Amino acid sequence: MLALYGHHFSSYTWKALIALYANGTEFAFHPLGPGCDDANAVVHSAHPAGKFPVLTDDGQAVIEATAIIEHLAVHHPGPAPLIPADPAMAARARMLDRVFDNYFQGSFQRVVGAYLSNTEVGNTPTIGEPDPAEVAAGKAGLQRAYSWLERWLETQALPPHASLVTCSAAPALFYADWIDPIPADCPRVAALRAEVLALPEVMRCVEDARPYRPFFPPGAPDRD
Repeated sequence: MLALYGHHFSSYTWKALIALYANGTEFAFHPLGPGCDDANAVVHSAHPAGKFPVLTDDGQAVIEATAIIEHLAVHHPGPAPLIPADPAMAARARMLDRVFDNYFQGSFQRVVGAYLSNTEVGNTPTIGEPDPAEVAAGKAGLQRAYSWLERWLETQALPPHASLVTCSAAPALFYADWIDPIPADCPRVAALRAEVLALPEVMRCVEDARPYRPFFPPGAPDRD
């Protein structure tokens, strides 16, 4: 059986989970964290930086969320078109995947990182006063990404759900809007966020992550 190692509050774990849920793929989920020594050991052994998620499939470890989705599309296909069959649409999906990872997730994680100090108490990072310059830079990156996506959506179409784009857009837009809300002049971006959050596979991720909201460093908003 497939096994996924990750955390329910992790945006990149969501990417892999959405693909698995969308196709009804059977798998075992192994949470990471304190007391999960065996699962933690798998991740630290499989990934050069000890990062998650990690998928194991018949003894093979697949790392990085995008690669996991590509692996599932090839080896465990289902009704969800994870990678579009049309080569041009597949290239578009891969392009947008990089946009959501690098410029949405990268920007909001810059803000989250600003709230985490380098001091640890046991295995738990302490929350410090954020560096205002880092917070401002992360939010500026988000605003630029929102504007770019709004313009792109004016003339371009996304692949059908649930594709690689769905898997990357859902967690990216979910958490980005928490950090710096989608502006009023980006209605297409706001509509896309609402659309992907209404998908059953995404709703499941949102609900499974709900107990961990108090640990969101900048503070989770009372919505979604």
